[in-house]
Amino acid sequence: MSKNRILLLSVCCCAIVLLGGSVGAQNFQYPKTKKVDHVDTYHGTTVPDPYRWLEDDNSAETAQWVEEQNKVTFAYLDKIPYRAKIKERLEQLYNYPKISAPFRKGELYFFSKNDGLQNQSVLYVQKGFNGTPEVLIDPNKWSADGTVRLGTFSLSKDAKYAVVGTSRSGSDWQEYGVMEIATKKMLADKIEWVKVSGASWAGNGFFYSRYPAPEKGRELSTKNENHQVWFHKVGTPQSEDELIYEDKANPQRFHFANTTEDERFVLLSISDRGKGKKGNSVFFRDLTKADKKFTPIVAEVGDDTFGVIDNIKDKFLLQTDKAAPNGKVVLYDPKAGTWSDVLPEKAEPLQGAGSAGGKLFATYLKDVTTKAYVYSLDGKLENEVKMPGPGTAGGFGGNNDDKFVFYSYTSLNYPPTIFRYDIATKKSTVFREISIPGFKADDYETKAVFFNSKDGTRVPMFLVYKKGLKLDGTNPTLMYGYGGFNVTNSPTFSPLRIGLLENGFVYASVNMRGGGEYGEKWHEAGTKLKKQNVFDDFIAAAEWLIANKYTSSDKLAMQGGSNGGLLVGAVLNQRPDLFKAAIPQVGVMDMLRFHKFTIGWNWIADYGSSDNAEEFKALHAYSPLHNIREIKYPATLITTADHDDRVVPAHSFKYAATLQEKQRGEAPVLIRIETKSGHGASNTAKAIEGTADIYAFLFQNLGVAPKFGSMAKN
Repeated sequence: MSKNRILLLSVCCCAIVLLGGSVGAQNFQYPKTKKVDHVDTYHGTTVPDPYRWLEDDNSAETAQWVEEQNKVTFAYLDKIPYRAKIKERLEQLYNYPKISAPFRKGELYFFSKNDGLQNQSVLYVQKGFNGTPEVLIDPNKWSADGTVRLGTFSLSKDAKYAVVGTSRSGSDWQEYGVMEIATKKMLADKIEWVKVSGASWAGNGFFYSRYPAPEKGRELSTKNENHQVWFHKVGTPQSEDELIYEDKANPQRFHFANTTEDERFVLLSISDRGKGKKGNSVFFRDLTKADKKFTPIVAEVGDDTFGVIDNIKDKFLLQTDKAAPNGKVVLYDPKAGTWSDVLPEKAEPLQGAGSAGGKLFATYLKDVTTKAYVYSLDGKLENEVKMPGPGTAGGFGGNNDDKFVFYSYTSLNYPPTIFRYDIATKKSTVFREISIPGFKADDYETKAVFFNSKDGTRVPMFLVYKKGLKLDGTNPTLMYGYGGFNVTNSPTFSPLRIGLLENGFVYASVNMRGGGEYGEKWHEAGTKLKKQNVFDDFIAAAEWLIANKYTSSDKLAMQGGSNGGLLVGAVLNQRPDLFKAAIPQVGVMDMLRFHKFTIGWNWIADYGSSDNAEEFKALHAYSPLHNIREIKYPATLITTADHDDRVVPAHSFKYAATLQEKQRGEAPVLIRIETKSGHGASNTAKAIEGTADIYAFLFQNLGVAPKFGSMAKN
């Protein structure tokens, strides 16, 4: 966004404008938002877009609108008497050491640690497993406000160098540099306009993906096209990088290059979600040979996904859902052109597969909880890795010569804990566990329940709440959901959520169709023309909670971000009577134009496109922006950020303007626009501040008086 707009936003976040009356009873004087006579025609249907001008993130008018909206929002929040105390409590809950699982390269071990309230985690290195940790990279020193983060860290095979990717103010754009590990010094290498990329080493350089430089001033909104793969040699300028692959005829494809652990092969994965294809093609190149042509493993992009796990000599181990909606692991022999099953498809969906220490580790989902197993590389089951209980586990990857691997486990009331699994003894031991101030897991109960959706589909939901909960319909309840892109809404722990639970909230994590909870069929059942199933599932979850007296519509709120923001917006239009409050965050709200900005075209595989007549009809029928009516809406706090270049703020701007215009009830409709932040919070301070404001809004509008006796410092 423009510097002028950022300056205006910085000022307005601190501005307070007094509103007449108390917080609870208001006749809001929302900023006056001008309307223009803009109309689009889709397949013979005219669709007005009176707030189209808010899409211009560089205009002074948009900046002024943002400033005025934030004044109203922060004035409202500032009048909530316990807002500051909520923030103080959340800081207490978050103020504990958070340490990642270590990873090894040669004799060096690396891990990240946040002492508690540091804005960015610090990367450490130590020589040997029991060595003394030393600071390698401290992103907190990169900017005064802590909004520059470490986005990528990729080590060369000999651990001599590392690619260091930085992201500013929450943007998805990264800039790559190269660090010499022994001296901890950055070299002169500088690589710009990296997005949707990793860094994969091969000898004295690495492969990465980037876009051509965007139009100046439009870096955060211009459609990103022509994703290219390049090779950078250490010690040379970016202008000398070698173009490895591009496809100008298909500008909305993603191209990724990865190398195998032995650096013998470079693998090229191509996806074309802009044309509605869910899968990808895969090619390989043998780097020990002079021929630079890529040989296909899967030549055409379709709806089947393929991910190379590792190479076994000159063969490839892949995870795929081809002819296996729940996923399987296969071995491909390029010389013979043959495929063979290593881990055949099971009744449970394959969550992930990785290799380490000469073994194959695979995790499966059983009713949304993780089951982990160890296999030989030819697919023979050796043992199950037992979890502490129903929850979510991940990790298990490593090097081929590792003697042990690390994995993390968490649940809704079990803080993330790192375990070490010894490959020889087949035993797990706790490696690192955490203690959160004022939190006792035994004080809370987690429960898995199932309910039937509108069409009879059985859908799971996880609940967590204080033990001794009374089912009398009076409990404040927050529902959270996502329901898209094959993403599993796993039951995981959040220290900030304790601020709700200790004040009597029920937290409900809903596992709608569209996610990955039950494999590709479950995902597909919530996409394109079937997207309404996602909203039906969420509505049925709300009805179940009310019918079973966990809560009532006067005590029920919903929250979701990105695709989950779309969920909240759509459900708010369809069943406003079910909820007292709604928190749509960085949501995809304009379903007719989402593919016009940055990488929005990438979502066509899940949503469909308004360019298609049949898909337009479905999109128009539920699009949050286009289905707002002149009715009474629940209290709504919309959140977005000035550097969100994934779901551009225009979605939330136009949605907020329309909802304010058509609100016929007394409940507030507010938009909170964060500065120097992106699709997610750019640092710890902003994450806590944003969460505190959301909680204050929920307490206020659900009629909950938070108890601060439990909020004394520990």
